[in-house]
Amino acid sequence: MKFRNLIFAAMLAAIPISAISAQSLPTTSPERVGLSEERLHRIGDAIRADVASDRIAGALAMVARNGKLAYVDYAGMADMEKGREINEDTIFRIYSMSKPITSVAVMMLYEEGHFFLDDPVGNYIPELAKMEVIEPSELKAGGAGVFNLPDDSAANKVVTDVKRLDVKTSPQKRPITIRDLLRHSAGLTYGFFGNTPVDKMYQMNGLLVSDQNLEDFVRKLGEIPLQFHPGDRWHYSVSVDVLGRLVEVVSGQTFDVFLQERIFDPLGMIDTGFYAPPEKLDRLAQLYAPDGEGSIIPANPLMSRNFIAKPKTFSGGGGLVATAGDYMRFSQMLLNGGELDGVRILSRKTIEMMTTDHCEGLPSGFQRPGYGFGLGFAVSEDRGLHGGPATEGEFNWGGAAGTKFWVDPEEDLIAVYMIQILPHGGLRYGDVFKNLVYQSIDD
Repeated sequence: MKFRNLIFAAMLAAIPISAISAQSLPTTSPERVGLSEERLHRIGDAIRADVASDRIAGALAMVARNGKLAYVDYAGMADMEKGREINEDTIFRIYSMSKPITSVAVMMLYEEGHFFLDDPVGNYIPELAKMEVIEPSELKAGGAGVFNLPDDSAANKVVTDVKRLDVKTSPQKRPITIRDLLRHSAGLTYGFFGNTPVDKMYQMNGLLVSDQNLEDFVRKLGEIPLQFHPGDRWHYSVSVDVLGRLVEVVSGQTFDVFLQERIFDPLGMIDTGFYAPPEKLDRLAQLYAPDGEGSIIPANPLMSRNFIAKPKTFSGGGGLVATAGDYMRFSQMLLNGGELDGVRILSRKTIEMMTTDHCEGLPSGFQRPGYGFGLGFAVSEDRGLHGGPATEGEFNWGGAAGTKFWVDPEEDLIAVYMIQILPHGGLRYGDVFKNLVYQSIDD
């Protein structure tokens, strides 16, 4: 097991270029940006304690302030079975941390005048124009679903003829808009967070499998009822995968090519994409799962098959891999108001709009006290309600394997945390990391 604490610029200068290339931001000492070196050490202590307890294989943490990387900490293994240690070059499955990237792609096309946010998505994707809505009386939930893929690979084959349960439906009160997709108020669901008839139809029709392109995905989706009327409530869903198809239709490019040419290449995100190519597979972290006895085991290999070869589905909702350094560059672009190193991705006003709560007034809204939800991000609204140190205006999101990032514009602060355990079971490693970052502020 190996541990490094890269906190001084002088120390960073001694590290080979190949090791720091993934960090991709200027480096500094913590003190120069108002952070306490002594208090930052608590982050490393927490990581090492989690690794020693066998709850995680390894973890990596990055903190930047005032546009400079001030702290990098990691410990443990990227792959315990192969003896590969975690380091700055390790590539992680970022799952739902793909969503902010997809949202940025959509807003780039919005800025170019291709659509308005309140346009019906059916204007661009006709398959979604006249989706029906299941009657509330049919929504008899049978408990939470389980995030897991079946052991039988045959279950991941494409379903061509869409299967529906016999349920009562009614027409939409209004169409699904692009804003609904960005803020998760479209009436869609995921299929594994619940056990309603709509969730079951998602499962029956293999909406989350990789053996289909985005066009096939939205065709099948359009034949399944919505779980509620568009705009009625916030509900986490496949809506961001639909946005990937919107990008394809509007831009005329496949979603992977658009992201590569318009975001990853311009921002220097050299290790971000929908899979780790053969020459980088030895840098992809192993995915782990709880063993039910307080330790971890390698996850079902089927859960990684989408990330080790080019998939047919370019999932904007959860399909990307990245290094922490790449995601730090993306986050710095957001904090800078849409620009990094002279490359402008979005305008400052668009970033401000995206990181403003768009769910106020919805009957249920984003289900986290003190937070609202913008166009791709959770947004801190009231520290007194969420009980955390994040300033009002801080925005964030995480991934299913425990990865997290957040940006605090008032503090000019960014943090990225990477682990690989799925399901993470509500483990709070990233939340502990967040508290430890804020307690290190020493202006």
